Amino acid sequence: MAQSVENTGNLSDDELAMLFPFLAAEERQKFCSYFEYRQIPADTELISQGIPGEFMGFLLSGKLAVKKETSFTGKYILLAILEQGAMFGEISIVDNNQRTATVISMEECRLLIMNKLMTDRLIDEEPALGILFLKQIVHVVGRRLQKLGDRLASLL
Repeated sequence: MAQSVENTGNLSDDELAMLFPFLAAEERQKFCSYFEYRQIPADTELISQGIPGEFMGFLLSGKLAVKKETSFTGKYILLAILEQGAMFGEISIVDNNQRTATVISMEECRLLIMNKLMTDRLIDEEPALGILFLKQIVHVVGRRLQKLGDRLASLL
């Protein structure tokens, strides 16, 4: 199921620019060499809450549901629906703790996946790209926290 990005032939520069707007065209090509391409069917659990994380990804197409288990066993709340261009599982790249939510494909999805080993290689081999990548993760997490704060404030 996993393929290197170079071997897919399916990724246009426009798709890569949409996913990685924080990188110049020549940087995107280097950056993509650290990812695997995956195509997954609908109703596939990609990430399980409570399991240690080993990868993160970018959504090329399709939709992902992000759910969190409540204190009632087997009951979940929907945290987000991720669409084209979304980053997911990014916390596992910088934190060795368990996954904080479950991510399930709502329809067939095309993904770019980076595991921890490839992240470490990126930082070692291309430190400037690694810094840009880590800054993007901080940016996305910060934006999500801000939205969460706004949602909580509207409920209280």
